[in-house]
Amino acid sequence: MLTERQLSILSAIVDEYIRSAEPVGSRSISKRQDISFSPATIRNDMSDLEELGFLEKPHSSAGRIPSQKGYRFYVDHLLMPHRLTVKEKESIHTVFSSQAQELEEMFRQSARILSEMTSYISIVLGPEMEDARLRNVQIVPLSSEKAILILVSTTGHVENQMLHLSERIDPSDLERLVNIMNQRLMGIPLYKLQSAIQTEMAQVMREHVKAYDSLLESLQLSLSMERPHKVFYSGKTNILNQPEFRDVDKVRLLFNFLEEDQSMHQLLRTQNTGLQVKIGHENQLEAFDDCSMITADYSIGNQHVGTIGIIGPTRMEYHRAIKVVDYLSKDLTRLLTKLYQ
Repeated sequence: MLTERQLSILSAIVDEYIRSAEPVGSRSISKRQDISFSPATIRNDMSDLEELGFLEKPHSSAGRIPSQKGYRFYVDHLLMPHRLTVKEKESIHTVFSSQAQELEEMFRQSARILSEMTSYISIVLGPEMEDARLRNVQIVPLSSEKAILILVSTTGHVENQMLHLSERIDPSDLERLVNIMNQRLMGIPLYKLQSAIQTEMAQVMREHVKAYDSLLESLQLSLSMERPHKVFYSGKTNILNQPEFRDVDKVRLLFNFLEEDQSMHQLLRTQNTGLQVKIGHENQLEAFDDCSMITADYSIGNQHVGTIGIIGPTRMEYHRAIKVVDYLSKDLTRLLTKLYQ
């Protein structure tokens, strides 16, 4: 168990290193107004903190830097509460001020403001289509052989699928199909649509739609297509401003991972709900060994919808970054709940 003095010194070293990105010596800590200990006393405690694994010494003659264990202890026990300024809150509110904007544009703007406010890489994972329920169906004919099937979910997400028509379809048949789908399938989870078409629609389609067999086959084929995951990024190049990422190989490894939306989607999907802070190796990815990731989920009412987050160096300005992510996720939840519940 650390003494009160060791806690003060560890907190001061983490704060100083986050600010300067330079190893921290005992003399610089002793000059802080909130530290009243002599350089010799601080040196002794720094040695003890290093032996306990909270600090590291990058070079034999240098000061100390926090280890990942040190950062974890700092986040869990030493972090001071942070309040956003009125201007910062207004910047977040402006993202959601126009309720007429498209949902995807709202997520892009959320990623942008998150990146601008933290100077880190921001990520917004869009609504999980598989978890959403159907709100509305439309079919827009493009030609005698093709039409666009438009699915609108209860989470406001819009998905377009190509509907290939194997024979000339009477427009009135398409109109009847849309009416039946909206009457019979509203509220069905999207991942159950294929089976629900058989159980909920087959009989009534047979009675009212002339090209029943052909349209049913086209629908099943269209709904069997894989639904791409929506991942929105902003500020990827921000990481290049961090001295820890002057190593080209390190940057390439991280950027290669970020290019794979499926990998990032899988990583975010495995995060626990609520606010999460993963530091370095806790992310269990080589590309993230020197990164920390802060995530928070957003929802519509009690239904989990997606995740927002930031990626930065382990030398992250945690107290402010955590507050920004938390505030924005709650604002996004409030707006989506108002719009879609």
